[in-house]
Amino acid sequence: MKLLAIDTSGETCSAALLQDGTLTQRLETAPRRHAELILPMMQQLVDEAGLRLADLDALAFARGPGSFTGVRIAASVIQGVAFGVDQPVIPVSTLAAIAQGAYRRSGQTRLLVALDARMDEVYWGAFEINAAGLAEARDSERVCAPEAVPAPEGDGWYGVGPGWTAYESRLRPRIGTALAGVLEEGVCEARDLAVLAEAEHRLGHEVVPELAIPVYLRDQVTRKG
Repeated sequence: MKLLAIDTSGETCSAALLQDGTLTQRLETAPRRHAELILPMMQQLVDEAGLRLADLDALAFARGPGSFTGVRIAASVIQGVAFGVDQPVIPVSTLAAIAQGAYRRSGQTRLLVALDARMDEVYWGAFEINAAGLAEARDSERVCAPEAVPAPEGDGWYGVGPGWTAYESRLRPRIGTALAGVLEEGVCEARDLAVLAEAEHRLGHEVVPELAIPVYLRDQVTRKG
């Protein structure tokens, strides 16, 4: 399996190559430079692996939610490359990738992911790690006020993501005793996207390049960036 994943949905920009179980990643915190950095990152990874883009089995990208501009960059880049090399695309939720990364770092298996959606709202998703070690959504992803997030069933949940930094005082009362703690702020990383995308590839959950479109969770995007 040879899969290349990219993310430009937030402050960081990353690309990761998964080749026969081995992961290699490039990551840089560079707001507003994603369009400049992402293609060279992708090319460096395949060059160092002795591959061509046409040798890949699939491409993956963080489909959102996230920065409107950032998510759009990733979708445009992955569409262009996929068309050029005639490869399928695997869109992966940004929130799921953040949950996957939190599990990788902390070992926690119940994760409440929040991103700052601006306009006094959060992008929200609840995920549990399954027996295969993969983040699975427990409810529909949504954008809403911090006071309106759905309280999860059960306990032992951990908050993760920059939305908790921005709105923890408003999210904690909503979650109540189900919240066991808040983890160190997590970001979306291409390495975690690649792990989730590999599983989706095995299930045949791929799309043709023209269907590799962003998921914003909100129609009103003009004030986001």
